[in-house]
Amino acid sequence: MRRDIFRAAGPQLDHACAALAPCPTGEARITPGFNARARWIVHAVGPVWRGGSHGEADLLAGAYHASLELAASAGVRSIAFPAISTGIYGYPVDRAADVAVATVSSWCESAAQPHDVIFCLFSEADADVYRTHLAGGSLP
Repeated sequence: MRRDIFRAAGPQLDHACAALAPCPTGEARITPGFNARARWIVHAVGPVWRGGSHGEADLLAGAYHASLELAASAGVRSIAFPAISTGIYGYPVDRAADVAVATVSSWCESAAQPHDVIFCLFSEADADVYRTHLAGGSLP
């Protein structure tokens, strides 16, 4: 998916990201969307799963929180998140969904923007996990 975003945005995105690197785990950076349909692209770095006892949940929550802060400061009305860290970083989807939904729910309770938060998942199985976590809580 990362390559699809870079392909859509064009070569300017590579240059913009290089200027912002490195981005530490648990943080995020924002760039223009360039030729992509999105006005902004938020780049979040989640943790590599190491069994759950190395601060992974805090780092993952930090990546979501930092992304939401950047989006709000840019005046973004809606944001779409993938399941950060669940691909090659190996974070278990169920645990990642728990962190993502809790962090975003908490943000939405106290912030006006972004107004719409979308979880954009790779598979229907991942989407089902997120739906289960979303049903257990409430997003405004």
